[in-house]
Amino acid sequence: MKLISWNVNGIRACLQKGFEEYFHNSDADIFCIQETKMQEGQAEVACDGYYQYWNSAEKKGYSGTAVFSKDKPLSVKYGIDKEEHSHEGRAITLEFENYYLVNLYVPNAQNELKRLDYRMTWEDDLRNYVNNLKQSKPVVICGDMNVAHEEIDLKNPKTNRGNAGFSDEERAKMTELLNSGFTDSFRYLYPDKTEIYSWWSYRFKAREKNAGWRIDYFIVSDDIKEKIKAAEIHTNILGSDHCPVYLEIDL
Repeated sequence: MKLISWNVNGIRACLQKGFEEYFHNSDADIFCIQETKMQEGQAEVACDGYYQYWNSAEKKGYSGTAVFSKDKPLSVKYGIDKEEHSHEGRAITLEFENYYLVNLYVPNAQNELKRLDYRMTWEDDLRNYVNNLKQSKPVVICGDMNVAHEEIDLKNPKTNRGNAGFSDEERAKMTELLNSGFTDSFRYLYPDKTEIYSWWSYRFKAREKNAGWRIDYFIVSDDIKEKIKAAEIHTNILGSDHCPVYLEIDL
């Protein structure tokens, strides 16, 4: 089974930059996107052969997630079972016979970590949510997790320590999530691989210099980690400040 996750940084803009060509060429069984920045119906994605599910933020032009799936899920849930997190369109869960798929756009802690307290609450509630899911069947989590977990996951760890996405607090929450029974698929296959990133600032020619961060993930519950066949980061795909990430897994 082939799965793709991509923060498109505005699907309407990305549609003008080759999104549909990549979508169709990838032929994924499930294609997840984050930061759609639209309300459902504001743009049309040519996705014949897929069921589609959208979770838009109440604030227009902000946040949002969507999932395109070849197979119809048994159920679909929006959010992570906490009303306080239900306003920004940040989560969609699809239930299938053998697993759950959770597509996430995790809140950014923002400049000077002004939203860090909310981020910490989100992290705790998310961890409880996915751990409850995996009591009944395996879980695949994907999306923009807005954290580079280890120093190996960004180009300039020393100068970025303490900044949003590389604060000790955010990194510790990722460690807590993984320690609760989950596996980072890319690091499972490539524990020491360096200079492979999924996001680059639009400033300072960061992408040209490959001064990036790996903040987009496929994370699977430990009971299916041995079923991982491939984990890739498609750094050659443009159209957003993020690039797509890919998981092939035998489910």
